[in-house]
Amino acid sequence: MLPLAKSTNLLVMFLLELGVLASVGYWGFTAGQNWPVKLLLGLGGVALFIAVWAVFGAANDARVPLTGLARVALELLWFGGGAAALALAGRLTPALAFAAVYVVNAILRLAWNQ
Repeated sequence: MLPLAKSTNLLVMFLLELGVLASVGYWGFTAGQNWPVKLLLGLGGVALFIAVWAVFGAANDARVPLTGLARVALELLWFGGGAAALALAGRLTPALAFAAVYVVNAILRLAWNQ
């Protein structure tokens, strides 16, 4: 049963990563006043988040893998950015739910050495 729970937790982590990108894109497309600005914020924000995650956070494939407190800071900024994007887009309840799922996921990953 525990291996299934650990695998599920890793799946939730992956879905949270995708959720950050969706949240940033949603924020960008709702924040702008006109279509060029919406495209810049929506696509540019997602591209920036992808670049940061690819360089620092993508587990074994990161160019500059972070560990320890640096990894904690990255995750807090990354997933906190996703929750903040939802909140800035006027979706406070989903933002709080997203943050809560991340906290539970992080605690379980820490407890299970994932």
